[in-house]
Amino acid sequence: MRAWRVKRAGEPRDVLELDEVEPPLPPPGMLRVRVEAAGVGLPDVLMCRGTYPLTPPHPFSPGQELVGTVVAVGEGAAAHPGDRVMAVSGFYLGHGSFAEECLAQGDFALEAPEGMSPAEAASFVIPFHTAWVGLVRRGALARGETLLVLGGAGGTGSAAVQLGKAMGARVIATAGGAEKVEFCRELGADVVIDYRAQDIAEGVRDATDGRGVDVAYDPVGGDAFEAAASVMALEGRLLLIGFAGGSWGTPSPERMVGGNYSVVGVLPSFYSHDVRREAQAELLDHWRAGALRVRVHRELEFDRVPEAVDALASGEVMGKIAVRVGAG
Repeated sequence: MRAWRVKRAGEPRDVLELDEVEPPLPPPGMLRVRVEAAGVGLPDVLMCRGTYPLTPPHPFSPGQELVGTVVAVGEGAAAHPGDRVMAVSGFYLGHGSFAEECLAQGDFALEAPEGMSPAEAASFVIPFHTAWVGLVRRGALARGETLLVLGGAGGTGSAAVQLGKAMGARVIATAGGAEKVEFCRELGADVVIDYRAQDIAEGVRDATDGRGVDVAYDPVGGDAFEAAASVMALEGRLLLIGFAGGSWGTPSPERMVGGNYSVVGVLPSFYSHDVRREAQAELLDHWRAGALRVRVHRELEFDRVPEAVDALASGEVMGKIAVRVGAG
């Protein structure tokens, strides 16, 4: 089978190579899946560079997100050959979804619904399950509360904007530049702050009459985290998602105590299959109602994987970018 592999650290366009390799054998609890489409995420960029915490030893195939058909099942995995699933790959074992067949985590493989395009199905699980864990489980976002989404035009940010609106929140998003601002408005954001033109904290205070926000969703880190931390309302929850800006935010215990707010870590890993099925059911209810959509910025062919990963690295992508791999 064909698989894109990384044999040394560097920029995606320089280190991704197309090889012929043997299909992987699924270990216990995992699946081998014939990939129909793969989503591209920031961790794929970081794995190419060798800076992602779960980067496997060289050579490896990146790609965390996929939709495809199960062809083999490891011991104890709750799936069957022929099932069409949207899943998180076994990228950390070196067998990610930038390949014609990959490993998938059996407890993070969920039935792909009828009517969802391959590109959307491949790009759904990680952004929307991260948003669900953050806003539902960890942030306890309530109807009528105000939600700040940093990086609202990104993959996980765009998911959080939509889910927040579906949950009845007032949503403030941040984005860089007029095109991304308009994209966030199209997602349903009530207020969009262009951080290139206005200070984030100042914009939030203006939009909330100085009250601040109940929940902040931060996949960006760095200075954006600092801005969010300065505008948390009483008993607010600042959700740490990622560090797309290059560095994690640094929580200040003194400021947390003085502002009576919480900083909460969010990761969709480690939950049981039952919890993930619960999340999927809620998310698909919103999807069927038209409240959630994966916004696919570009969809490229399999032989253009380096271009797809490079595009994400450049910051030009709004929403998600996906790769067509094979037939369903």
